[in-house]
This record gives sequence, structure tokens and C-alpha cells, in this order.
Amino acid sequence: MKKHLKIGLCGFGFMGKTHLYAVRNLPFFCDLPFTAEVSALCTAHPERTAALAADWGIPKAVPDEESLMQDPDIAVIDVCTPNPCHYETVRRALLCGKHVLCEKPLTVTAAEAESLCTLAKSTGLTVGTVFNNRFLAPVMRAKQLIEEGRLGRVLSFDFAYRHDSCIDPQRRAGWKQMADFGGGTLADLGPHVIDLCLFLCGPLASVIGRSQIAFPAHSRPDGSLWQTDADEAFYMLCRTKDGARGTITVSKLTQGAEDGLTFSVWGSKGALSFDLMDPNTLRFYDAAAPVSPVGGLRGYTAIDCTGRYPAPAAGFPSVKAPVGWLRGHVMSMANFLSAVAEERPCVPSFEEGAYVQRVMEAARQSDATGSEVSIC
Repeated sequence: MKKHLKIGLCGFGFMGKTHLYAVRNLPFFCDLPFTAEVSALCTAHPERTAALAADWGIPKAVPDEESLMQDPDIAVIDVCTPNPCHYETVRRALLCGKHVLCEKPLTVTAAEAESLCTLAKSTGLTVGTVFNNRFLAPVMRAKQLIEEGRLGRVLSFDFAYRHDSCIDPQRRAGWKQMADFGGGTLADLGPHVIDLCLFLCGPLASVIGRSQIAFPAHSRPDGSLWQTDADEAFYMLCRTKDGARGTITVSKLTQGAEDGLTFSVWGSKGALSFDLMDPNTLRFYDAAAPVSPVGGLRGYTAIDCTGRYPAPAAGFPSVKAPVGWLRGHVMSMANFLSAVAEERPCVPSFEEGAYVQRVMEAARQSDATGSEVSIC
């Protein structure tokens, strides 16, 4: 009998929905020794929580975090609330004997984070911080190549995470842009890219940082004028304990950027390069490859990573399925079920499916006869 884990979800913004999606899709991706469900929901708006839970098929809605913590059936608290709320929620959950998964950043201050580490260690409970980019297939492959010594000694690096969401001064600022709420680009994008740097290059010995505010005035959510008080970009010059030097950049001032997470790592024997907007491949340069004036094999190689995950995540989807393949199936199902619900024809239709069949049959016929075949 597999252990069944009931999860209490705190917060239901974008990341709360993302975590719910992840939990519900675990049976398809992994042959895991447990089952799990989000069994209860708590939000900052108790008057809307019941409706949200009903809409999303979450069995229970609770009015406050204390009710969630005191529920004896819940084993795990999943924290997806704004940054300033993390510390007290995580602390309360640990004191109530719950395992805790917390979105990044763990807390607003280092002192708070250290306090939670100490508390968690004293309880023996399982705790985790969400650094989801570690689990991208190309990042896992990069880690493997580094640990195998294929890069040799890491000499330098460049890690960056770029968005364009602070460029428009007319855009109203939310809590992520307000210092009092633990906002700023460093607090938002920084944890992801800093963690990747530490994960691949090792602990840092020193850092030089510079912040940037390009648009000093924005609008508050209520429309009033607000003076920007949290960094819109942040730049760091870093030195690792092993002597490598490099840069970490986070910016929401980069025109044209979508989800621009990139990194390059250069070593004495090779190099790696990755771009999240090209998520299926990791580029690897092997300095040991042969080189000659008019030939050789030296140069960056694009390593296909796609769905190549180790057990227990292996097997679904196919290793040949690129990133986004599953999203296409989700959208296809939503498209069809919407047509059913709205009592209208679905596109793509059976007629379109039949036409595809005719094309295939014509192609087979042409192959068999060696002649040109018309499609009726």
C-alpha cells in the first residue's frame, strides 16, 4: 500500500496553481512510491477561498492558516504566498509538525532563513525550497558533465535571468516591485539564477553587487503615484571559493526578453551554454576534441536533452518529446471539451482528420506506383 500524502496549499496565485498542476500530474510522469493530493486550500481572501476550492476540485477550503496547520490529515504544507508571509507560515507549520515545501525566496532576510533552518533541524521534519530550474533536463546534464570532470577546473561563468516587465512606466506596480513587501528583481528572479550558479559552480567566496532603477515613478495598484523603491535590475561580480570569477545578472529592464534564463560556464577542459528559451538542448564544448587546420571536431555540440530524465521520472513522456509537448495535449483537450460544453463544432474536425487520411493514402499510392497522385 502506497503512502497517501495530503497537502495543504497556502496561497493560490500563479504559483499556487502551478503547484496544484504539478501534484495532479505526478502519476503520469513518475512511478512514485506514494500518492498525493492537494486536499485543502487557504488564501488571503477567505471570502473567495470556498469558491476557488470548488472551481479547482480541491476537497476542502479553510478560512485561515491555523485551521490548515491544525488539520490532522494534512502531512505537508505547501507555501505559495508572497515573500513577506513565508517566515511566519513556515515557522507555524513546523511547530505544528508539518513537512514544508516553500516557494523561493525562503524568507525576506538571511536571519529569518537561518532561524527556519535551525527550527527545521530540531524537528526532524522534511523541508524544501522550490528551485525548479535545477530539474530541467539540460541543467541536470550540465551538472553531470561538471561532476564527471569534462569541464576541468571551472574558471569563469555568466548567469543571467532577464525579463522586460519594468520597462513600461504606465504599468501598475504589484507587491513584487515594492521593497516593503520583499519585492525587487533580485528577490524575484535572483534566487533562481543564484541557486543555479551555486549548483553548477560551487559556493561563492565574494560578490560585488550593483542595483539599478531606470523608472523612478510608477503607479500603485490603486492608481496613485508611487516612487520606485525596489531594484529593477541587479548586477553581481562573483568569486567562488575555488577561485572562479563570473557574473550574475537579473533584470526586468531588458527589452524583448520573455523568460530569459541563460548561463555559460567555462572551464580548463570545456564549456557549457544554456538558454531557457531553447530548452531542449545543452551546448557543450570539448577542448579535448581533435582540431586541425581544415577539419577536426572541436566546437560546440548541441546535446539533445528533451525528456531524458532518470528514474523515477523516466518513461513518460517519451524521451523524444520536446519541452512543451504535454502542454499541447492539455490545450487540445481544453479545446475539445470547450466545444462540448458550448455545444458547438470542434476544430480540428473529423473532416480535417479525414483529409489528412486522404493525403497519407495518396502518398502511399505514389510510393507504390512511382507516379504523381492527385488528392480528391
